[in-house]
Amino acid sequence: QVQLVESGGGLEQAGGSLRLSCVASTNGFSINAMGWWRQAPGKQLELVAGITGYGRTNYADSVKGRFTISRDNAKNTVYLQMNSLKPEDTAVYYCNAKIDLGDYEDDAWGQGTQVTVSS
Repeated sequence: QVQLVESGGGLEQAGGSLRLSCVASTNGFSINAMGWWRQAPGKQLELVAGITGYGRTNYADSVKGRFTISRDNAKNTVYLQMNSLKPEDTAVYYCNAKIDLGDYEDDAWGQGTQVTVSS
């Protein structure tokens, strides 16, 4: 179906910036909303930011004002610009896409990219 490949993670100091990218290979399927999730060690998976096909966005309270999600529909790519990084942003970040199957949606997930923020 749809394959997602993330890139852009790495090690950054607190206060720095990173930009994550996620490219979708759609194989002819349409994608509705896309989003970024993260999972820190010992914690549950949480939604960081989401964006609809029309560009409507939502953010976790913990990242509002620091992170920006955007997408390029022509390139089937979603981005997460992360500024003013904090050590608590350290996690594996996963890209998610909602695949339009007509009557319902299915989920596609990327393999994850590690983001580590040092203090």
